[in-house]
Amino acid sequence: MGEASDRPELLRLLSVVEAFRGDAGCAWYEEQTHATLVKYLTEESAELVEALESDDPTDIREELGDVLFQVLFHSDIAAQRAQGAFTLEDVAREQADKLVRRNPHVFGPTPTRDIDEIIRLWQEAKAIEKRDRTSVLDGVPRGMSALALAQKLLGKERQLGAADVSPAASPSDSGWVERFGMESKPSGSVEAIPKPGVGEEGAAAGGAADEELALGRTLLALVRDADARGLDAERAMRLANRELEARIRSAEAEAEAEAEAEAEAGAGAETRDA
Repeated sequence: MGEASDRPELLRLLSVVEAFRGDAGCAWYEEQTHATLVKYLTEESAELVEALESDDPTDIREELGDVLFQVLFHSDIAAQRAQGAFTLEDVAREQADKLVRRNPHVFGPTPTRDIDEIIRLWQEAKAIEKRDRTSVLDGVPRGMSALALAQKLLGKERQLGAADVSPAASPSDSGWVERFGMESKPSGSVEAIPKPGVGEEGAAAGGAADEELALGRTLLALVRDADARGLDAERAMRLANRELEARIRSAEAEAEAEAEAEAEAGAGAETRDA
């Protein structure tokens, strides 16, 4: 990438954002806070996701610009804070430092292109940064949609190993398995997901995209059935997420207690030997 002088439009955008403040600026802009802008960031992010998934270059370029403006807007607000002020330069510096720190496979003394090694090195680097955290759940954003949060929590459960000792309740408890004809398939398996037929709108099942479409149709069918029964699907997912969080925290507490017991037993053995 070239120097800043090679990116005149980026510099022009920065000057445009700066022009929103001052005597000839925008009164509405000056009234905004980090909190009041959250809804706009959420909307712009959702529009960017939609553009990315539709793979329209024109839309992607526009939506990236909208999200970039949100970053610049928040940075400009932060620079005006009475306490804890920081600038866009501070944001860029911290992000660059973090990227270098977390990607030793690129910036370290022994670069590699092996994917497994890349993931291992990244996880090690991140673990060092987050060593003061007391739970794998620390830092998980609760503002995510319930479904996205569920997938994030399941990843944390796998990371902890809690899935092996505290399985979730069977979906048959609520009658969903029988309702969707999945009673003979193992929970979580690809075979448990009803596949779209060849004659249905869209492509026949086959490949990751079609499996995701099939899963989406299954989820939609669940939501449709929940709606017909007067149930709030998003709230139901939140309740299940809270239950999963409780299991993870319980597993963490048990692991910590076991480690303390082993340490005490080891200390006792050393005392007796002495």
